[in-house]
Amino acid sequence: MSGLVDDRVVIVTGAGRGIGRAHALAFAAEGAKVVVNDIGAGLDGSATGESPAEQVVAEIVAAGGEAVVNGDDVADWAGAQNLIKAALDHFGRLDVLVNNAGFLRDRMLVGMSEQEWDAVVRVHLKGHFATLRHAAAYWRGEAKAGRSVDARIINTSSGAGLQGSIGQGNYAAAKAGIAELTIQAAAELKNYGVTVNAIAPAARTRMTIGAGGAMAEAMAAPEDGFDAMAPENVSPLVVWLGSIESKDVTGRVFEVEGGKITVAEGWRHGPTQDKGARWEPKEIGPVVAGLLAKAETPVPVYGA
Repeated sequence: MSGLVDDRVVIVTGAGRGIGRAHALAFAAEGAKVVVNDIGAGLDGSATGESPAEQVVAEIVAAGGEAVVNGDDVADWAGAQNLIKAALDHFGRLDVLVNNAGFLRDRMLVGMSEQEWDAVVRVHLKGHFATLRHAAAYWRGEAKAGRSVDARIINTSSGAGLQGSIGQGNYAAAKAGIAELTIQAAAELKNYGVTVNAIAPAARTRMTIGAGGAMAEAMAAPEDGFDAMAPENVSPLVVWLGSIESKDVTGRVFEVEGGKITVAEGWRHGPTQDKGARWEPKEIGPVVAGLLAKAETPVPVYGA
């Protein structure tokens, strides 16, 4: 390996399985010291009593790397703070935060319960904000003390957050919020030496396989040849974003699937018509029709 992130201290949340596990192993293989965070939850967020993070740490150590386990709940304010403290206590500093933890409670909006909405928004959106907030406070303190900061935050959005996904309104809304949180944080933290980017990955995980139907079939591993849906395909971009080479890249969302990397282009000003005065309601119909005729067609919602 190239040692692209030699001696950088990295936190990966939800790193016990799937994409998070692949990130942790990839960072370690490139020389990073890794805090492997996972609470051992099931696909729906329920406690399982398992400790997959310990298995990931054991793999890293067996390969000659350095890693420690953390079992804090990233969506708990004190837990997120303790996660950042764990990196500082074990390794003396923090350079990279990879927010990856999440789960699903899928249901059509008309049948979704308040608890199903709150639980998913909590772990995805609040779980990203809480860890980001405590890490940013540490880096701001370092910068104000005159110490050099070259830090990275990599968030995890989703195609569902960028285009929507039928039956996943809670998840899609949370992931859309994460994309915007990334842009917001990049603007606010750049003066402290922190870049903030996000990925929207497509890979085979417990969540995608658990979705069933056509999605599960599309995510199935091929019998031979390149496995485009392997979680390990996502991690090289994340490792690079966590390196010192990416210092000029911030506020971006990248879609990544197999061997394909795409820069997502979000909300921007489109066609405009300015009357120079207040519109009358009866005038609006032809105006909107004209604007829509000039605008790009939206990407279809998944499952529509």
